[in-house]
Amino acid sequence: MSYEHILYSLEGGVARISLNDPATMNGVTEPMGLEMADALDRAARDARAVLLTGEGKAFCSGANLAAAQDLLPDPMRDVGGQLDRAFNPVIMAIKRMEQPVVTAIRGAAAGFGAGLAAAGDIVVMSENAYFFCAFCHVGLVPDGGATYLLAQAVGRVRATQMMLLGEKIDAATALSWGLATKVVPDEALDAEAMAIATRLASGPRSLGLIKRMAWDALDSSLETALQSERMAQREAGRTQDFVEGVNAFIEKRRPAFKGS
Repeated sequence: MSYEHILYSLEGGVARISLNDPATMNGVTEPMGLEMADALDRAARDARAVLLTGEGKAFCSGANLAAAQDLLPDPMRDVGGQLDRAFNPVIMAIKRMEQPVVTAIRGAAAGFGAGLAAAGDIVVMSENAYFFCAFCHVGLVPDGGATYLLAQAVGRVRATQMMLLGEKIDAATALSWGLATKVVPDEALDAEAMAIATRLASGPRSLGLIKRMAWDALDSSLETALQSERMAQREAGRTQDFVEGVNAFIEKRRPAFKGS
């Protein structure tokens, strides 16, 4: 697939996927969603880590409501249809892929963009970035997995506050609430996010297992988590990266992981 609404590049094992419609603050349309899903599938084959960001002054302003105007005359309209077709597959691809995903947030992470940002395994925000669950302002409900992802990150009460009141949550608050991994100056965002993604790309195969277990733990009991850890440890212990890690430890040198 050729991309008209996103940018895709591969460098040092990192697939950089960037929403590319600065004029709408990267408002998401079905074509953009389909391209993102395709790019994530491509990254799952080609890369060892993913950096997901947006061009211009914003990460993502949510669904492009201008594209939904044609639906308004139909009383039986189904605004949720685009979620099935193009938006939900993006969130599920992020969860299912083995590669760690770094989301780099500048400006607005609004509407669908709030869920997209929160889906990252590492969330880096610039000082001017903010989460904005704006759905209540247009008579819609949260999507992009926000009801799940935000509640898991900050708890039900704070997540409900974000969704019912539709107030902006600035980067400092997001960090203190557990929505962000790190907050950096705006001019440092791209370099810092790429540095983290590059670090992840040079890590062992077990990073993918760690990611999978962290996601699985959100929906499992302690007993299930313990069993998951046991099975994943067996898988990790059979990798060449584990052999390299032990040898490097014994030889007092930095390991050279190959992701295998």
